[in-house]
Amino acid sequence: MAMNKALVDYSLYLVTDRKLSRGRTNIEIISAAVEGGATIVQLREKELDTRAFYEQGLKVKAILDARHIPLIINDRIDIAMALDADGVHIGQEDMPLNVARKLLGPEKIIGVSVINPREAQTAEAGGADYLGLSPIFVTATKPELTNQIGLEGIPPIRRAVRIPLVGIGSMNETNAYDAISAGLDGVAVISGIVSRENVREAARMIKAEVMRAKGLYLNGVTPGELRRDQ
Repeated sequence: MAMNKALVDYSLYLVTDRKLSRGRTNIEIISAAVEGGATIVQLREKELDTRAFYEQGLKVKAILDARHIPLIINDRIDIAMALDADGVHIGQEDMPLNVARKLLGPEKIIGVSVINPREAQTAEAGGADYLGLSPIFVTATKPELTNQIGLEGIPPIRRAVRIPLVGIGSMNETNAYDAISAGLDGVAVISGIVSRENVREAARMIKAEVMRAKGLYLNGVTPGELRRDQ
């Protein structure tokens, strides 16, 4: 059955990074993070060869499908298609959005990284389903990004577009509340979850702050209710 993109919950968006996972596998990290409240997962592999990426993706997809949680593939549209993943996330220097959409079709999720209102409006007009504001704060996981959006940069982008916004870049339990309050629909987290000793608890704490900012309780809320009013 095709996924209903309107019901996707971006509240706690886990992005994997095996280098930061303290020797634990992506399967271990993802399983624990989902138990803690992760609502969507991006499999990010910059160094694996195609076969290894695909085989890992099959294992991850099986875990997430059983929990009805979307799987997003970073950059690699070929891997996303081979896995029949729920979508991809692309940057400004990756495959053009219109080409990605043509390859994936209308039912798949496509997220695009942006840093300002102009890029956000262009991506929305081009058919992006959500935007990754990157980076909210400068982060060691993406050293190539030296300019940060900051909390003050979120509202102008929020006013510029109607589609969901997810912020990435040093997101954790200490700033999730303020980031959501500034206009994000969710926070995307790498080291704030995957590097923690207790992955499940780290995810739980961040999710609680996201829900507090949205004025919702952690339990008993359906994905549709988690969407911010635009």
